[in-house]
Amino acid sequence: MRETSDILISGGGVAGLTAATALGSAGFRVICVDPTAPVTEAEAEGADLRTTAFLQPSVGVLERAGLWSRLLPHAAPLQIMRIIDAGGAEPMARLVKDFDASEISDAPFGWNLPNWLLRREMVARLAELPNVSFRPGIGFARMLARESEALVSLTDGAQVSARLVIGADGRNSPVREALGIAVKTLRYGQKALAFAVTHDVPHGSVSTEVHRKGGPFTLVPLPDRDGRPASAIVWMETGAEVARLAALPVAEFEAAMTARSTGVLGPLRLVSRRSVWPIISQIAARMSGPRTVLMAEAAHVVPPIGAQGLNMSLADLTCLMGLAESHRDDPGKAAVTEAYHRARHLEVQGRVTGIDLLNRASMAGTPVLRDLRAKALDALYSARPVRQVLMRAGLGVR
Repeated sequence: MRETSDILISGGGVAGLTAATALGSAGFRVICVDPTAPVTEAEAEGADLRTTAFLQPSVGVLERAGLWSRLLPHAAPLQIMRIIDAGGAEPMARLVKDFDASEISDAPFGWNLPNWLLRREMVARLAELPNVSFRPGIGFARMLARESEALVSLTDGAQVSARLVIGADGRNSPVREALGIAVKTLRYGQKALAFAVTHDVPHGSVSTEVHRKGGPFTLVPLPDRDGRPASAIVWMETGAEVARLAALPVAEFEAAMTARSTGVLGPLRLVSRRSVWPIISQIAARMSGPRTVLMAEAAHVVPPIGAQGLNMSLADLTCLMGLAESHRDDPGKAAVTEAYHRARHLEVQGRVTGIDLLNRASMAGTPVLRDLRAKALDALYSARPVRQVLMRAGLGVR
């Protein structure tokens, strides 16, 4: 028996769940599927220990989705983005520059939350929406796009007729593959370690990127843990070095990460397991097809620099929401999908290119290139108008 829905979302990660809550809250009938059930506890096997910083422009879509009131009590504000260059002969801070949100806004740059907690709160919100059906353990199998509908077959044998299909199903997106859309992928030979720490020095709502070689070492504020200041860390390095670090005994790993942090928050203590993630840049040749749009990592993947990844995804969703609500009679018509592609693809290309350049600069290993990186940072920061333009660009506002 064939089921009908306004929108079918393939992908139950943070982006897909946000899309389901937002579109469901807007009154659309939504089915969201994912072959893997979301892990909603920090200590559970497979928990995503990374964190997501929601930048200012993302808050609006979270409010409309009925999520922001759930998330804010668990969030750590990010008032200052600090960049430390430690590219000298010794791993010590030789240049420190603070980008303060108060220069351009009354609000923080953003708010940081653990990914496992986001899934927990999003799944709970979905349970409140009678017009949304979330089906973990079931995936997208294939699709036939017709003039008035998309016929989607799921892995449990069910068939769904939907006006619009959203591919939010990751960098190896089955929906994108079904459409035959090519991708351009850049590989850096990098991986990232993600974990949580406590420390003696309060973070003061400062997110810190420490640059030396191999990629940035980023400390992002978390709420206090057991009465101690806490931060999430993403440590990017070559694949071989990440494998070595991940295998170190805890005491040796704590010494290594404290040294790599330049001691900016004092001794760091590991309070979670270490998870390893591959680092690539990737962009789809198109962000739409017949009766279909791509968003999040199905459309674009970037290294974790400047909190751009999920916020680009939420910009996708904001754009799509506006178009879908203007065409409630048929949110998957060509006028919607083509307008979405035109509105998002060029901007996404620019951001993927910019973050690629920033990552390559952060990887610089030779002293000459490190010195050039430090001089460029100093020059860009020193001119207040340029600094403010960079901060607004990072937020995605003008």
